[in-house]
Amino acid sequence: MTSFDIAHQRLLNQHIAGAPFEKPADVVQWLGAVQAQDYASAKWALGLRLQGATDAAIDQALADGTILRTHVMRPTWHFVSPADIRWLLALTAPRIKALSAYYCRRLGLDDATFTRSNAALAKALQGGKQLTRLELVPMLQQVGIITENLGFVYSIMRAELDGLVCSGARRGKQFTYALLDERVPQVKTLEREEALAEFARRYFTSHGPATLQDFVWWSGLSVADARAALDMVTSQLIHEVIDGQTYWFAIPAPPVLPAKDLSQTAFLLPYFDEYTVGYTDRSAVFDPSHTHKLDSRDNNLLSNTIVLGGQVIGTWKRTIKKDAVIITPNLFTPLNKDETRAFAAAANRYGAFLGLPVNATF
Repeated sequence: MTSFDIAHQRLLNQHIAGAPFEKPADVVQWLGAVQAQDYASAKWALGLRLQGATDAAIDQALADGTILRTHVMRPTWHFVSPADIRWLLALTAPRIKALSAYYCRRLGLDDATFTRSNAALAKALQGGKQLTRLELVPMLQQVGIITENLGFVYSIMRAELDGLVCSGARRGKQFTYALLDERVPQVKTLEREEALAEFARRYFTSHGPATLQDFVWWSGLSVADARAALDMVTSQLIHEVIDGQTYWFAIPAPPVLPAKDLSQTAFLLPYFDEYTVGYTDRSAVFDPSHTHKLDSRDNNLLSNTIVLGGQVIGTWKRTIKKDAVIITPNLFTPLNKDETRAFAAAANRYGAFLGLPVNATF
């Protein structure tokens, strides 16, 4: 297996290439979690793995609660499945709380404060209410919670980590919060060892080939917990040692597209797509000789990227107008005619997702 094989297999396992999913919830459950602090980008991360998806369809899935958005890993917002949210929180929340303890102390937030803020949030949201940040801030202030200087951010994140609140439906461009117990009926939870095993199985099946270090980064688990989780599922995986690194993955299904077709297929990936953010080592998908061609803020490959044949060959920016979306690429190398057609097809697919024609400006 070469680095190009790794890249192609990741495209297929992540369902960027090959057979698309039918519903947003299917994508989220397959991948385990999808980074979602940049909401518009996260919607496209789901859309490019779906058949005929639209931006509005992802909004509707969030409104319906078939996908949820909450703090659950690293820590940042992720899309998660309702069936998974409780065992994921039980597994990852203790470590996130420990990592954020220093900042909470600086803000004067302690366990007693969070007890008060959680009680205020529960009272405000009970009865199926879904409220925005602006609506919740005064309710926290009434019980003495300081909401300035990230005080609200850490208070609401603690409520998410405690399994009290999660995302509600969007109201215009505003996010709302709802009580998790009212949003998601109680489902069977997993014991800690079961959760660790499921976490590892989900990651290496959907993101493999990947290393233990990749899993540690993606999951936010300690090295010890991540290694224990991987040990529990090695019988369900295969592995190869490449350049001294051990890569784990599920037995691959026959590819829907042959490798020669993948090499001529382009994709426009959004900020924080799982194809890049899901690994600490991104050398299999990026030639480091192009590093100097990245914008300074894009040098970690977590920006909008152009992928051709599994390799990151540039970045892109979008400008949405009333009657079109303008896509401006930053290409690392010139494209030939076939590659230009592949890029145009990828751009048009994104335009179809937004319901807008595309104007690509080189």
